[in-house]
Amino acid sequence: MKPLKDILYKVTINAVVGSTSVTVNKIEFDSRKVESNDVFIALVGTISDGHDYISKAINDGAKAIICQVIPNNLVDNVTYIEVENSNKALAFMAANYYDNPSENLKLVGTTGTNGKTTVSSLLYQLFKRAGYKVGLLSTVKIMVDDKEYKATHTTPDSLTINKYLQQMNDEGVEFCFMEVSSHGIHQSRTEGLQFSGGIFTNLSHDHLDYHNSFAEYRDVKKAFFDGLPNTAFCLVNTDDKNGLVMMQNTNAKKCTYALKTYADYRAQILENQFGGLLLKLNDNEVWTKLIGNFNAYNLLAIYATSELLGLENEESLRYISELESVSGRFEYFVSKEKITAIVDYAHTPDALKNVLETINSIRTKNEELITVVGCGGDRDVDKRPKMGHIASALSTKVIFTSDNPRTEEPQSIIDAIEAGVAPQNFKKIVSILDRKQAIRSACQMAQPNDIILIAGKGHENYQEINGKRNDFDDYKIVGELLKQLQK
Repeated sequence: MKPLKDILYKVTINAVVGSTSVTVNKIEFDSRKVESNDVFIALVGTISDGHDYISKAINDGAKAIICQVIPNNLVDNVTYIEVENSNKALAFMAANYYDNPSENLKLVGTTGTNGKTTVSSLLYQLFKRAGYKVGLLSTVKIMVDDKEYKATHTTPDSLTINKYLQQMNDEGVEFCFMEVSSHGIHQSRTEGLQFSGGIFTNLSHDHLDYHNSFAEYRDVKKAFFDGLPNTAFCLVNTDDKNGLVMMQNTNAKKCTYALKTYADYRAQILENQFGGLLLKLNDNEVWTKLIGNFNAYNLLAIYATSELLGLENEESLRYISELESVSGRFEYFVSKEKITAIVDYAHTPDALKNVLETINSIRTKNEELITVVGCGGDRDVDKRPKMGHIASALSTKVIFTSDNPRTEEPQSIIDAIEAGVAPQNFKKIVSILDRKQAIRSACQMAQPNDIILIAGKGHENYQEINGKRNDFDDYKIVGELLKQLQK
């Protein structure tokens, strides 16, 4: 039990009905989880409004209500707090409730359209190899040093973030690397956290079903850097013109990285092949197991962050050479028949373009590049024709298929993707609704030395159809199918 007034520290309060001296059990924003003496925070969401569940929360035992509008019918012995923004209130209250755990470690957030998972996960790997206790909050998983937990969102809700950060405090974790999504920033999930650094990777078309425009999407990302303290660093990719925008109003130490332009941290690609990358990072050469121009940017960001967090350059380079690729990020194997199968999370036009250009820069052009790709349902429809155009222009054969159709009709999604295919590329494409059958067809088409790219789902081990998640793992399925065809 904690005094309500203690966990309201830094919350902007408009009005109070009742006493803030009451003690409360825990914080909940899901009315179904409310128990005796809890605080219920009424969040205004895109689908439902928590204010509609205030009565239910009180009936289930809530002692205090945090809301943006105090109800007309008040209940005796219940404290009502009217706040300007209930999402921000949740963030500050969650941090206070868990004793502000971010202040006791070095928390680094990575944001951008592509590369968040790779940069955060590889920094976790690197600092673990360097002998530190490390935390990770990512799309793929949550790590509290060596303990792994399932991730449900790119940026979890504020209660979940602070709960895991407190566990990290208890385990003696020194560094934590965290993906920061535009949704998370917009919904104030990172408010109340003390960041030691922020990394900007790049910005391209994504989430425009949620944000009203690209400018709004960009400005939401920028808000994260605007909020960094002067004790933190702000590391941005200046080969992306939006990098300079991110730095405009930050109080943090400004640092830049780039491959094409002058920056504090520079990289040059000396060799790029399926075996890995030979890079020059500033003046130091290093061989890495990762592949492609996009990973050169990711590794440069990791190298820069390591130095900014106090690691010696020689030590960082040694660990960079040992880093393993992240699940579902350009994850590949070569079959006995010499067919290369690549699984990648590329689900935006820019990410798909990067992956296909990387493959084309490495392959000899004597082999086929067969791409299997789709787009998610109930999401940004504008990117679908762009994905179709890129896939058909940069592949020798393309199979359009289902991704996570959710509640949409899969064929209508594929029709939208096909709308972007240029006339000269029609002969390259085929559409197969069933994703497993599409992967099977790609495997049957492939000859020795050909390359299969399965894009869009990466690490995901499910396919979501009409509200149900069915087991589905691209990497596992393509491996099994190629083995069957070899018999």
